[in-house]
Amino acid sequence: MTGAQRVAVIGGGPGGLYAAALLKRLGPAREVTVWERNAPDDTFGFGVVLSDETLGGIEHADPVVHQALGRDFVRWDDIHIVHRGTRQTSGGHGFAALGRRRLLQILHARCRSLGVDLRFRTEAPPPDQLRETHDLVIAADGVHSATRAAYADVFRPRITEHRCRYIWLAADFAFDAFRFEIAETEHGVMQLHGYPYSRPSCPAPGHHPSASLSGPQDEGSSTVIVEMREEVWRAAGFGELDERESVERCAKIFADALGGRPLRSNKSAWTTFRTVTDEHWSHGNLVLLGDAAHTAHFSIGSGTKLAVEDAVALAACLDEQPTVEQALTAYEAERKPVVASTQRAARASLEWFENLGLYLDQPPRQFAFNLLTRSRRVTHGNLRLRDARFTDAVEREFGCPPGTPPMFTPFRLRGLTLRNRVVVSPMDMYSAVDGVPGDFHLVHLGARALGGAGLVMTEMVCVSPEGRITPGCTGLWTGRQTESWRRITEFVHRQAPGTAIGVQLGHSGRKGSTRLMWEGMDEPLPEGNWPLVAASALPYKPGSQVPRQLTRAQLTDIREQFTSAAWRAARAGFDLLELHCAHGYLLSGFLSPLTNHRTDAYGGSPEKRLRFPLEVFDAVRSVWPEERPMTVRISATDWAEGGTGAEDAVEIARAFAAHGADAVDVSTGQVVAEERPEFGRSYQTPFADRIRHEVGVPVLAVGAISSWDDVNSLILAGRTDLCALARPHLYDPHWTLHAAAEQGYQGPGAVWPAPYRAGSRRPQTGRTDAPAPRLHPGG
Repeated sequence: MTGAQRVAVIGGGPGGLYAAALLKRLGPAREVTVWERNAPDDTFGFGVVLSDETLGGIEHADPVVHQALGRDFVRWDDIHIVHRGTRQTSGGHGFAALGRRRLLQILHARCRSLGVDLRFRTEAPPPDQLRETHDLVIAADGVHSATRAAYADVFRPRITEHRCRYIWLAADFAFDAFRFEIAETEHGVMQLHGYPYSRPSCPAPGHHPSASLSGPQDEGSSTVIVEMREEVWRAAGFGELDERESVERCAKIFADALGGRPLRSNKSAWTTFRTVTDEHWSHGNLVLLGDAAHTAHFSIGSGTKLAVEDAVALAACLDEQPTVEQALTAYEAERKPVVASTQRAARASLEWFENLGLYLDQPPRQFAFNLLTRSRRVTHGNLRLRDARFTDAVEREFGCPPGTPPMFTPFRLRGLTLRNRVVVSPMDMYSAVDGVPGDFHLVHLGARALGGAGLVMTEMVCVSPEGRITPGCTGLWTGRQTESWRRITEFVHRQAPGTAIGVQLGHSGRKGSTRLMWEGMDEPLPEGNWPLVAASALPYKPGSQVPRQLTRAQLTDIREQFTSAAWRAARAGFDLLELHCAHGYLLSGFLSPLTNHRTDAYGGSPEKRLRFPLEVFDAVRSVWPEERPMTVRISATDWAEGGTGAEDAVEIARAFAAHGADAVDVSTGQVVAEERPEFGRSYQTPFADRIRHEVGVPVLAVGAISSWDDVNSLILAGRTDLCALARPHLYDPHWTLHAAAEQGYQGPGAVWPAPYRAGSRRPQTGRTDAPAPRLHPGG
């Protein structure tokens, strides 16, 4: 246990109070003081939601608090989603909530019983002063933390404001489930989030409520949050209304959900959610906790949950580590990854509601499924465990045959029907000689075709020797290369009938003439370099070769190289062609304002930057067989200030769709070396989702999609049409067939090659179950 004997806590919210109680419980001799500038009964907001996981942590850390909470919790399992006059219900979710005021009362009582010094209506002394007089200072002073601001140069906070306004209100009755209700008004879309936090009062035994003359019964209470985009809020005139008028207007808009009852406020004001992240959470003996360190959008109910979990972790680290410094280091190491994961989920949920208007025309059950899986924490698989009847209904509405997971439904692109929704994503192998695919490529692509994917894509096949990324890249500029590719396509069509094989054509641009990936990715060759060309004479990164800006004549030559390669690809027998306009390669370099500084007809405005990629697309489409589909891969964001963003990506996709693209393969980044991508599970899918709904073109989602459960979730929610997976297919060439076996699926969407059919079920393993108890004495 650390020697933190004098502890100061700035802020008397749930996180600060619980940390104080735990530290005092673990060290009764400690002097623990909490400063709270508000009165004991002051609180903002109404109910709080805690997960079973959080409650388990509380029970282990302090059974007294857990027992007190248990007496007041309201629990429910269902979620109601109401949209356009229909209500969809999904069960099995398991929520627990109670009033925020009651939570604070429980924590106040626990602190007092342990001897914590609670100082209400009192501003805390300056943090510098507290750091001098105390062994540990916990800053739990909320989203607007003055402590964090005072040490901004140390904590390095990043605060992001989002696009919706919301207001916390309450209703004096208990919803019978968590309720999402959508209102389509003349001003735009508004949504209600509601959940119960206190139960209706129960009459005494033998008492009939109808016989009561004492007035109306207590119907319980619910939290009600009303949210809408900023422009909708302004158009509806909420900016000109006072608190009472806003409350009345919200009650009128959502009268059906409220049963005509009024709403009430508690110093409620419209606000914009702010996501707070901090590079560091501690400085010497000062540490941030709860909203002072991080925030997560209320739509996944994680604010109080995270603060309480922070308190448990901080107390445990102080108990386990010998010094305060080591304890705070351990606290950050433990909590940061957990919080980052929660914030990613919260951001996905937040952005789903920001873009709610995209999904309004989805079929009712798919809309509900999309909402429920918006954060990517609830998936098709665990939703099926919670409520198989609801999931079955969504699948029937989607068109899944009985017993067929969504990923094994067919999809048609022009004259090509894919038997399932799985794509082996293009992956550069850097294993060719003089651009010729060899035995390695036959085995690599052939194995993945035998593995059951609906579509297997080649790596980026270069249209010229100068268009290679490395000396090991494949090409399609010679007849020998064409014949070698034909050997591979014929193997796929003969040995894996029903699997399509596609070719991705591209030119490296300024990212060429580099070493093989495992010898130094994006590093120039030590010798034998070839000259590079690009939209503008800008090197990819310091130390990279400076490319020459392409002239008009060279643009014509390169366009002809693409058409020649496309003609060869058709002769080689490929079923689909994808034009690579992503990842900073040549055509991508024209699209981004960070890499295209031209002042002629091919640079400047978005329309001019699109000109050459569209010219190449049109030229390739003109020689590619009419019945075979053609797609385009784009980087939907550069992940860099001033670069391409989501709105630009929509217009880029719209332009390619207008020119005949059958689908858009939506990737991101790799355009500039200084990018700052926001990695996470399925992190690129929201860009594909937006393009699909705004442009109305089929999309391929790609990027950290790693499980068949994710694929089923994304397809069934309507966020994508196809899922492209790369690394999972390196780990397991038979990923798709194994996904079918693990789901117990046998059907046309996943056909095992005849020689492999004996392995179509999981191998048996040794039994690990023990005999179950059968006889009970005295039973």
